[in-house]
Amino acid sequence: MTRERAGRKLEGKLVVASHNPGKLREMRELLAPYSVEAVSAGELGLPEPDETGTTFAENAALKAHAAAKASGLPAFADDSGLCVDALDGAPGIFSARWGGPGRDFASAMARVERELVLRGALDDESRKAHFVSALVVAWPDGHEELFEGRVFGTLVFPPRGDKGFGYDPIFRPDRHTVTFGEMTAEEKHGQQTGDGLSHRARAFAELKRALL
Repeated sequence: MTRERAGRKLEGKLVVASHNPGKLREMRELLAPYSVEAVSAGELGLPEPDETGTTFAENAALKAHAAAKASGLPAFADDSGLCVDALDGAPGIFSARWGGPGRDFASAMARVERELVLRGALDDESRKAHFVSALVVAWPDGHEELFEGRVFGTLVFPPRGDKGFGYDPIFRPDRHTVTFGEMTAEEKHGQQTGDGLSHRARAFAELKRALL
């Protein structure tokens, strides 16, 4: 496989290699302005591959290539997570798994808070964190393209807002007074302005410049 830019463009049908409803919704929101028909791996009945990679990029590539090979179509996968400075970068690539088998993010957010308290991280300065998103587009012939985005901020408790998904209600991005959980999709992704705030929107902006 290769990651060199090959002048390829995305058009027609694209598999979104995710079974996560929140992530799927965000990806479709990002793709909506373009002439790309997004179909999910779940809708095609594709299995979820084991995420055995040690980085976000490796796990995104595993998912994208598995979907591309199984479907015969280009596939688009994201692997993303929350990295907390005071927790030595945890939960990181294990962000979803901190929610247990049912991916209960209320439980995961409570665990983050408990771990911070145990380490004496009690104020804003000691609760710095960032989100990472690695987006990989893979083609059935094995070619892939990788794009990454990050957003930095502070964790706040109790969780605030019911928008977004995952850890959004506890993450307040730098220079903002509200959490991702309190932001609209437009505020978070910036489809109209092109200056998306979220990690996924920033990675998608790089993808858009190269492939759309």
